[in-house]
Amino acid sequence: MAESDKFFEGVEKLLEIWFKKPPASKTADLRKIPRSMWDALLKSVRCEIISFSRNDQIDAYVLSESSMFVSRRRWILKTCGTTTPLQCLEPLLEMAEKIAGYTDVEELFYSRKNYKRPELQVTPHRAFDEEVALLDSFFDDGRAYCLGSVNRDCWFLYTLSRGGEALQRHFGTLIQQRPVPAIAPPDPDQTIEILMTEMDPQVMAIFTKEDSMNAKEATEKSGIQNILPGMKIDDYLFAPCGYSMNGISKNNVGDCPEGYYMTIHITPEQEFSYVSFESNVAASNYGDLIARVVETFQPGKFIVTLFANKSSPAYAASRELERAEEIGGEWQRRDIQYCRFQSYDLTYAQYCKFPS
Repeated sequence: MAESDKFFEGVEKLLEIWFKKPPASKTADLRKIPRSMWDALLKSVRCEIISFSRNDQIDAYVLSESSMFVSRRRWILKTCGTTTPLQCLEPLLEMAEKIAGYTDVEELFYSRKNYKRPELQVTPHRAFDEEVALLDSFFDDGRAYCLGSVNRDCWFLYTLSRGGEALQRHFGTLIQQRPVPAIAPPDPDQTIEILMTEMDPQVMAIFTKEDSMNAKEATEKSGIQNILPGMKIDDYLFAPCGYSMNGISKNNVGDCPEGYYMTIHITPEQEFSYVSFESNVAASNYGDLIARVVETFQPGKFIVTLFANKSSPAYAASRELERAEEIGGEWQRRDIQYCRFQSYDLTYAQYCKFPS
């Protein structure tokens, strides 16, 4: 068996799109798009749906390669392996207009960590420049960034913002002599992602068919259910190894119209082990959550990214992360960077385990 046949790229490509609320419609909703159309769209991405859960705010799909979340106007696709998520942009935008009732994108985020084996990827995902070129062909106002160390671990981001405060500033510049109409503040929004590598072999063994009979057993053995209590968990254990889970709030969340979620994906093979955690739960300090995640999985190193807009209680959390030079007494921060975008602030931090 060739070396490439044994390898699996756990690093995910994450695409999140917020559609602009139509001024004359209260019925626009991405959840109107039928399952058959999602199946067709995901086929172009090179993955498929294997499990489904929902509450009043979110439809959550576990995929053969990671996850998809669909809310009223927010859509999230997270895929690993050699998937091609950017290939679905054209059909997605068409479905959003014709079926869901959305004609404009308000916010877009596309991000990923650097690959372990980029040469195995498929166009348009072989290089970030190639991904940016495709995104630019759809959006003429996007911006591309790289955070971290380009010769070690780094994280790529493409983003655009057309809503709320950005629009207010735009009008203020163009029409300074006229009163600017009041624009409602954006819904509170925040996302924390923890990307882990060099995983502990004993922990990773839990996520194999040799060690766990099913996903529920792997979830309970690892303690995943304790990371964010109050989540309804939909989990899946792959054969012979690998694990994915989605969590959605058990109850409606009044302060988050699009709903709270969490998702975890695990590639346990030691040669290319990788674990990702992501959630949009709101907090003013994520130190305890980060500690619970890394103590559960015991990575050798990990990256934290935190987005928050000014309406979010997490907007000040970046300052807490700045003070967190150590996590859990075992991991030391090696890098931290900040970006201020039109609607969001971003904090990027990288941690490594203390030398033994």
